[in-house]
Parts: sequence; structure tokens; C-alpha cells
Amino acid sequence: MLYWALVFLIVAIVAGAFGFGGIASASAGIAQLLFFVFLVLFIVALVARALRGRTP
Repeated sequence: MLYWALVFLIVAIVAGAFGFGGIASASAGIAQLLFFVFLVLFIVALVARALRGRTP
């Protein structure tokens, strides 16, 4: 998921450089959404692992 966020971020940067404002803003929005979803899932995984403890 982080990979797709980076892909959309790069698309947004390239589209912004060429002057395609609509495509750039849409790609940046998708990249931001995917990044926050990744971040939430990562934090949930860390908390779940901490609560479960170490396995022998």
C-alpha cells in the first residue's frame, strides 16, 4: 500500500510539473489517503503485537 501511495505521489509531481492541475490534485489526494490508511494499519499491527506479547 505504501508503494501505491508513492506511485500516486510521483504521478502528482509529474502532472504538476507539466501543468495538469486536476490530475495532480487528484493523484496527491489518493496518495495522501493511501498513506494515512497505511499508517493506521501499521499502528494497529504494532499495538496488536505489543498486546499479544512475545511467542516462545
